Amino acid sequence: MVRFYDPKDEAELAMVEAVLKKGGIEYFLSREPEAGIGSLQVHVAEEDLPKAEELMQQKVR
Repeated sequence: MVRFYDPKDEAELAMVEAVLKKGGIEYFLSREPEAGIGSLQVHVAEEDLPKAEELMQQKVR
C-alpha cells in the first residue's frame, strides 16, 4: 500500500472516499507519523494508484 492522498479536512476526506468507493478502489486510512496536512492519510494498493489518480483528476474537472 502507498500513500495516495493527505486530505486537509473531514469534508475533503469524505470526497476522496466517495470517489474511490465509486471507482471500486479499495483503500485504508492511516494516522501517519509523517507530518501531513490532515490527521488521516488515504492509502491505496500500488497497482491501483494510476486509476485512483485518474478518478481524482476527473473529479476536479
